[in-house]
Amino acid sequence: MKLATWNVNSLKVRLPQLLDWVGVNPVDVIGLQETKLTDDAFPGTELEAAGWHWAHSGQKTYNGVAILSRTPLRDVVYGIPGFDDEQKRVIAATVDSPHGPLRYICVYVVNGQEVGSDKYAYKLRFLEALKAYVADEVGKHPNLAIGGDYNIAPFPSDTHDPATWEGNILCSEPERDGFRALLALGLKDAFTLFEQPPLSFTWWDYRAAGFRRNLGLRIDHLLLSAPLAAACTAAAADLRPRRNERPSDHAPFVVEIGEHL
Repeated sequence: MKLATWNVNSLKVRLPQLLDWVGVNPVDVIGLQETKLTDDAFPGTELEAAGWHWAHSGQKTYNGVAILSRTPLRDVVYGIPGFDDEQKRVIAATVDSPHGPLRYICVYVVNGQEVGSDKYAYKLRFLEALKAYVADEVGKHPNLAIGGDYNIAPFPSDTHDPATWEGNILCSEPERDGFRALLALGLKDAFTLFEQPPLSFTWWDYRAAGFRRNLGLRIDHLLLSAPLAAACTAAAADLRPRRNERPSDHAPFVVEIGEHL
């Protein structure tokens, strides 16, 4: 089966591109970030017509997360339990898979704006709450995947220009510590399970011909529990949607789980 994550940066704008992409890429579950839609404006009818089950947690203009699945979703949880946050950044659901129940958590981590800012402090609080939540979920769900826009480049090699990015927002050590704390729970960064081409990224700024010049960052990740990681057979970003007219600034990231765990 295939799992994916994609920050669509406005589902209203990108819905045709999403439908086109899933039409030729047989993913089974996909997490979306930055839908930027309230729940009543979510295009559920169109998605259901295309064969998708869905759950969405949205707000006007900002944030918004969704999970789409080819099989029904159950046990949907909105937000991080116990973390008081009005922003719609986390949604989780269980789906049936060839390997049994699979729990998918879709996350849109806070950007943080600038190191030392109030939004940066919020990001670190968010990461701490996410770690506590995931620690609980790891114990409950052997087959666990956490996909999303983490707004963290884990290594200097995950930036096009480490000299510029190191120590700044998305690349500061406290942020990376938050990412490593998730891995320390027994999760694997699917990207790192395979040899990847150098300068492999998932986000490129719209400005300064960022995509054409490959001035990118790897900030979209799928973290897998040990059984899923052991069965993972492929993991890569699909750059084709980034070449669309009026694209999202992110590319979808896809992992393939083999038939046997």
